[in-house]
Amino acid sequence: CFTPQAFNKTIEKDNSLAVGYFQRGFVHLQLEMYEEALSDYHMAFSHLRENPFIDYKQLGLRHILYAWEVLYSTAAVQCHLQQWQEARVTLEKAVVWRPERRTAILELALERVQDHLFLEPMLVPLGELFRPRKKEVEQLDSKDFLGKPKVISSIIPNDEYIGFEPLRPQKQGFYEPSANALR
Repeated sequence: CFTPQAFNKTIEKDNSLAVGYFQRGFVHLQLEMYEEALSDYHMAFSHLRENPFIDYKQLGLRHILYAWEVLYSTAAVQCHLQQWQEARVTLEKAVVWRPERRTAILELALERVQDHLFLEPMLVPLGELFRPRKKEVEQLDSKDFLGKPKVISSIIPNDEYIGFEPLRPQKQGFYEPSANALR
């Protein structure tokens, strides 16, 4: 079960995460908190920063958030608020953002708004958000950011060992500390 509080925590961590606002808007709509849902969808659209979509694969999420989906969901909330004219304008704006102008779903939505019928909002399919694929997690390789350790300075003359290990037994006569070295 999704709660707005879970998405609040997510948005607090990254307030530019458009998909966080998008999903919280869906939850608010389900809870009939229409003003909050409308605000969240507006925030999601603004965080798309005039991009037609955001691909979240780099973050380990299996979802692409499209601008037209955000606008469609915004229109769905506007229908619940009885803002039919605003919903029509929002859907017309969504047509512009729809890739390759495939607008059948939006044309159907415009007809529904014309007849004052509610729209079902878009949502991220269950299990696609905040869960990286098992295969991707299993294939994560550990990365060596520091490289191999090297001995920069040793108190043992002619020490050519590179690396770390417990104290090594010294060769007899190899290193004899002088009186000055002991001080």
